[in-house]
Amino acid sequence: MRAVILSGSGRYADPWHRFAETSAALAGIIGGAGYHVEVSDDLLGGLADLGDADLLVVNAGNPDNPQPEGEPEPPAPTDARLTAAAAGLDAALARGIGLLAVHAAASTLPELPAFGRALGARWIEGASWHPPIGEATVHLVGTHPIAEGVADFTVFDERYSGLRLDGVIEPIAEHEEDGMRHPLVWARELGASRVVYDALGHDTRSYDSPEHRELLTRALDWLSRVPAPTFDAS
Repeated sequence: MRAVILSGSGRYADPWHRFAETSAALAGIIGGAGYHVEVSDDLLGGLADLGDADLLVVNAGNPDNPQPEGEPEPPAPTDARLTAAAAGLDAALARGIGLLAVHAAASTLPELPAFGRALGARWIEGASWHPPIGEATVHLVGTHPIAEGVADFTVFDERYSGLRLDGVIEPIAEHEEDGMRHPLVWARELGASRVVYDALGHDTRSYDSPEHRELLTRALDWLSRVPAPTFDAS
């Protein structure tokens, strides 16, 4: 199976996330799950050239955020690049692909509305937030097969909160802050495709958690089963 990790750089980098490091950690987990892994820091070019990839992983940031210190402001993408990226994403979702989006991917690719619709939620500036990074308890919820047999665990990470849900999600994990539960990991089925969003993964310490790695490994197994099965209700 072929996996493509699209890692934030240029417009899709920011001062807070070391995408190259977390993408390398993800590549290790995904390779261990049996995938041939390719990592690219060309987000739009990678979408346009997905080809027959079985798994798409997006680990990138918001192009409206500031650039890392000392980095020049990159130029805006051309209409042609955006059109090609949108066409590549649409074709992959239509034929059936596993899509894993992590952490800051909830705010990436605002130029491609289909990406946000696929995730089922977005980070909204001024409304979404996170408590200070630190030790956090991840609560497993629901009956999704990804969560089966996985117990609650702790991880050193940021806990995204207040994401705007735009679609139906099947929750897998949550965290609690100020007496409220917030979704952290969820799954979706979109036609022939399957999607998992994992709000964890601020830095490599998140992937030091064996339970987090196990949860991702189970997610990768579920995502590999595409095209997603369809059921005849007649």
